[in-house]
Formats: sequence, C-alpha cells, structure tokens
Amino acid sequence: MANILIIDDEKSIRKTLSEILTYEGYKIEEAADGAEGYKMFQAKAYDAVLCDIKMPKMDGLEFLEKAKEINPDVPIIMVSGHGNIDTAVDAVKKGAFDYISKPPDLNRLLITLRNALDKTTLVAETKTLRKKVNKTPEMIGESNPIIKIKDTIHKVAPTDARVLVTGENGAGKELVARWIHAYSNRANGPMVEVNCAAIPSELIESELFGHEKGSFTSAIKQRIGKFEQASGGTLFLDEIGDMSLSAQAKVLRALQEGKITRVGGDKELSVDVRVVAATNKDLLKEVEEKNFRLDLYHRLSVILIHVPSLNDRREDVPLLVDYFLDTVCQEYGMARKTADKDAMKALQNHHWTGNIRELRNVVERLVILSGKTITADDVENYVVPNHEKKKATT
Repeated sequence: MANILIIDDEKSIRKTLSEILTYEGYKIEEAADGAEGYKMFQAKAYDAVLCDIKMPKMDGLEFLEKAKEINPDVPIIMVSGHGNIDTAVDAVKKGAFDYISKPPDLNRLLITLRNALDKTTLVAETKTLRKKVNKTPEMIGESNPIIKIKDTIHKVAPTDARVLVTGENGAGKELVARWIHAYSNRANGPMVEVNCAAIPSELIESELFGHEKGSFTSAIKQRIGKFEQASGGTLFLDEIGDMSLSAQAKVLRALQEGKITRVGGDKELSVDVRVVAATNKDLLKEVEEKNFRLDLYHRLSVILIHVPSLNDRREDVPLLVDYFLDTVCQEYGMARKTADKDAMKALQNHHWTGNIRELRNVVERLVILSGKTITADDVENYVVPNHEKKKATT
C-alpha cells in the first residue's frame, strides 16, 4: 500500500483528495501547510506527495526544493488553483513530477499518481540491481595480515598512486584491486580488468591500446583498447608478469606520459587511468632473468600490497567458511547449513593449494553433499584427496 502525503491549506481539498485516494487503496497522511508537510517529510518516508503551491509559512515551491534535497527520488505532484504556465514550468524545473490545476480532473490525477508510483518502483528496483551488480565482495578476515591490508587500502585508495598486488593464485588479489577502486575517487568511473596471461602476446598490445582499421590482417574495424575504456577509472592488469617485453615498453610510456597510440595509428591519445597491477610471480627475479623491465616495476610498485596465502592466515578459515555457507546456501535457495567444531578444525588444518578460490569450491561441495550439519567425516570424505589419506595411513 503506497503512502501518500497531501499538503494543502484548504481543509476541504485535503478531505476530498484523502477520501478519493483512500478509496483507491492508498494510505493517506495530511499536512495543513508547507512547514508542517516538510517536518512530516523529514520524519517519514513517503511514496509520493501531492502539494499545493500557495500556502502559509512555506509555499509549495520552497517545500519542493527542500524536499528534493532530502530525497530526490520521491515524486512530488504540484496541485494549485493559482498557477499559470510559468508557474508550472518553474515547478517542473525544480523537480516536480507533474503539475495539475485545481479543481483537479480526478482521472488525470489518478493516472499521474500511478505513473509517479511506477517511476518510484523502477528507481528503487534499478538501485537494487545496481547494488547487486556493482557490489564489491567483502574482505573476510580478522588476522593481522588482513587488518594491515584493509588499513593500507583505506589510506591508498583516495590517492591516484599505482599499486602492485602480489600473492599466490586464488589468494584474493583481484578483491584487493576491487576494494581500491571502490574506495577511490574514481569509484563512479569504470574498472576495466585485463588478464595478461590469458591474451596471446601478439594480441596484448591491441587489447591494451586498441588498433586502427587495417593495421593488421584481421583488423576489419577500429578497436578501442582497455586504456581508453578505463579512462576516468581504474585499469586492473592481472598477471602482469606474463606480459611481453614489447607491451611492457608501451605500458611504461602510457604511465609516464598519460598517452597511448593505437596499433597502426600515429595519433597520440590522452588517457586518465589509475593502474593497479597484480602478479603471482617474483617480479624482481623476473627482472634478473630479463623477462620484466625494472623501470616498469618501479613505475607500478609505488605501493606494494602482499596478499598472504590461506595457509598463512588459518585463523580466518572459520569466518570464511561461515561467509561462504551463507552465500552458497542463498544461491541454491537452501536452508542455512552449519559446520560443527570438528569439521571447522579439519578445514583449518587442511593444506590449501588453491587458497580462497579452493575454499569457496570446497564449501559449495560440502553444502551439496552433506546433511544439515557439516561434520568432520564430511570433510574427510569430500575434501581430503585420496593421496593425502594414503599418506596419513602410512
């Protein structure tokens, strides 16, 4: 049932509108002037407002401006017998959903109100979907390394400093990059991800910098590269240790000058990009072996963040298991399962070769195959590989 606020200094108008809208199934509250209506609007959430313009203490246009500052998503329909076209235009410019003259045509009023409420519903659904799409996963853990990482992120994120994230596969390097972007001044801009290890070396330059039509055999049209796509936001270069030396040289130039050139082009393009890079390799060792440029390493590593393996933060395993039990059970539409103390201890003692990624898969497996409560036997049967069991018995 939609909650409607009617603001009008004429008691007869309020009574008439209230009776009609109550009959239509709406919940109605009334205010005798703009000031009273503003106090009610501040104190409570309404789905829509019907507001007169000429009122004592605070007129409708002043109410409209102040109400939009509090909640711009609530549709406000102006209803007045003193207005003209200029007044209507002024009201709409200030954010009114619509303007209706007194005495109002009831059919038009009801249609306008339904449209306003439909818009409110769409706005709310859109915000919910955006939150689901854009929501950055939580960083679960209370161990000292995780606390240190969170603290570093909160200090670094608001700056444009480049960050190099290191750690084993599956440890959570991408999550660190997402947090840096989410808490940065570029959060409203794009975050573009590139897995340097997944792109063939002959295509990496085209992927990063784009190409002009006809620049090579398969270039049948112009392509915008990841640097341009990420302009105004963050570019996450995952597994940068696998990037070719020629591409490294171009990335270095882009970081130094803030400019790129598409493959096959001669025009320089300015890009405003913050780069966060990640690798599971020892880049200094790669430098010694002539596989990685030292000058690029220093450009990327203004801030260094090392993500520990799950084996180095076993105290976080129970928190992570509980988190994944919540998310997996929700995804499958199942009742929430729990893990008993022995099962949790067995998971803590397990050797995690795939880190957080492996743990998430293991919890999903246990949710599917175990009963309401996950036991140590379930961990033994569904988690511990056969070769580890054989070692334990010999």
